[in-house]
Amino acid sequence: MSLFKTLVITLSLLLLPICGFLQASSIKSHALSLYDAPKYPADFEHFDYVNPHAPKGGSVRYMATGTFDTLNPYTLKGQSPVNSPGFILYSVSESNETLMMGTDALNRSGDEPLTAYGLIAGSIEYPEDFSWVKFHLRPEARFHDGTPIQASDVQFSFETLIDQGHPRFRTRYRNVTNVEVTDTLSVKFSLRGDSRRRLAISLGELPVMSQDFWRNRDFSATTLTPPMGSGPYKISNVNPGRSITFDRVQDYWGKDLAVNQGRHNFDQVRFDFYRDLTVAFEAFKAQQYDVHLEYISKNWATGYRFAESKPGELIKREIPHGNPANLQGFVFNTRNALFSEPKVREALTLMFDFEWINRSLFHNAYKRSNSYFANSPLAATGLPTPEEQTALAQFDGLDPRILTEQYKLPITQGDGNQRAEMRRALTLLRQAGWELDKGILRNTSTKTPFRFEALIRQQSLSRVMVPFQQSLKKIGIQLDLRLIDSAQYKNRMDNFDFDMTTIALGQSLTPGNELRQYFHSANANLNGGLNYAGIVNPAVDTLISQVISASTNNEAIFSARMLDRVLLWQFYMVPNWYIDYHRVAYWNRFGYPESTSAYDLGLSTWWIEP
Repeated sequence: MSLFKTLVITLSLLLLPICGFLQASSIKSHALSLYDAPKYPADFEHFDYVNPHAPKGGSVRYMATGTFDTLNPYTLKGQSPVNSPGFILYSVSESNETLMMGTDALNRSGDEPLTAYGLIAGSIEYPEDFSWVKFHLRPEARFHDGTPIQASDVQFSFETLIDQGHPRFRTRYRNVTNVEVTDTLSVKFSLRGDSRRRLAISLGELPVMSQDFWRNRDFSATTLTPPMGSGPYKISNVNPGRSITFDRVQDYWGKDLAVNQGRHNFDQVRFDFYRDLTVAFEAFKAQQYDVHLEYISKNWATGYRFAESKPGELIKREIPHGNPANLQGFVFNTRNALFSEPKVREALTLMFDFEWINRSLFHNAYKRSNSYFANSPLAATGLPTPEEQTALAQFDGLDPRILTEQYKLPITQGDGNQRAEMRRALTLLRQAGWELDKGILRNTSTKTPFRFEALIRQQSLSRVMVPFQQSLKKIGIQLDLRLIDSAQYKNRMDNFDFDMTTIALGQSLTPGNELRQYFHSANANLNGGLNYAGIVNPAVDTLISQVISASTNNEAIFSARMLDRVLLWQFYMVPNWYIDYHRVAYWNRFGYPESTSAYDLGLSTWWIEP
């Protein structure tokens, strides 16, 4: 052996312990925050916004809208209870417990925007570069049948959701390159990409299912057999499409965890499903359910006079919150050639008379959404900064106004006079190849009239669509309204079989993978996806990546504001409105903590007064 080889081998042997130390170096923690340190230390006793001594007991009845035909919320097929509109606000569902809690919409930390605390996983381990993340499971964690939750269940859940689950899971976890069971209670995920810290947090939201339960069952099929769970509640009764009842698990393995103190206080929770909100409200007046989340401003202003003869029996509360407004609007399906031209979409946006609707229908309760991130620091307000101008100038194909103007929706007097908006809209439509001919807007080449359909699934939505329909008629456009049931609606939305529809999508102060689901070109034609507008825009794709990979909050805000400007100036939807508080009515039998949570409605912290 040469002297050189001898020196190399000797040096390698000397460095081996050092390399092993460097490779093994990692951080282990009870929690993980996207940007800052977690608010609560490892030895915290409870969240600040709960009453840790809240009494347990009693039952509560809630209202859900629509219907359901499956109890598996993780597949494209079927409609599950948790996927019904507004269901997640109640904090009780048929979903499985997750590795961590705090960032998932179903089990949110109420006073931090994006921090995950251990749930099934007692701790999380990772290196500085987040090339991998390991979850160490609590040995006491159990499914409802008493069997322990093991790392093999986590691996099974991940692989099943990727292979057979809703397509959103493949999108969310596409940068997970490997999952490995390292011991009975530890599972390791290998990560790639430029937003691995966020991906680690997202993996904490992974629902853990029982491998034994699903071994001989078809995961992709709809089912009304309650799946095996592990949370504070389990399904005790199902009336298909009509109601579902949950009982509190008395020996729930996680009842003594700090994250669960003062929460999950009702012994029984029942949901009754109503297809129509008007019918539901009549049931509430008759005390057939206990808590009513009000979405109709007219009802909030005038609909509760029935309780005036019984003072103190009914409580109305406006609970402020710090959440970004839901992304709500009338979305255009740009896959349809009719809406492929931005000038057409802008013209139709001009014809939505928010001020008249707000005054006439909403008792001036709402604020207009001038942003995809309304009610948050992520919203692009004012003129673009020089830094934004420089960054946006690199993208081709953007509306040139984006560099010099502030996006502004028209403001009318609210008296129905839209002459100025009509002139602007018809000018844009002429530029896009449409002309008004004897009161009918026609394509200048084909002479085809401008006519399209808007899908709605609740009768109450027609009262805001009809005024829009009448405004469009002023410029020769015929809008047909189509009311369909929840099952039809889901099927058509899953297949993007619509011209226009109403959407309400949740937003976050620390937006992440949901941006990919809503706006990224990779999801434009993904059946069951949430990119309803069919957005295919390289600038949008790039800015989404910048938001998600931001290493500081300031970087994320900067990129989000540019993304906001690009989306707004492409006119993918007609923005609607928002309020910065929850409207909640309930029969006077509840107690709740003195402090409210900024980012969660907090029904999981309420209790029945003894």
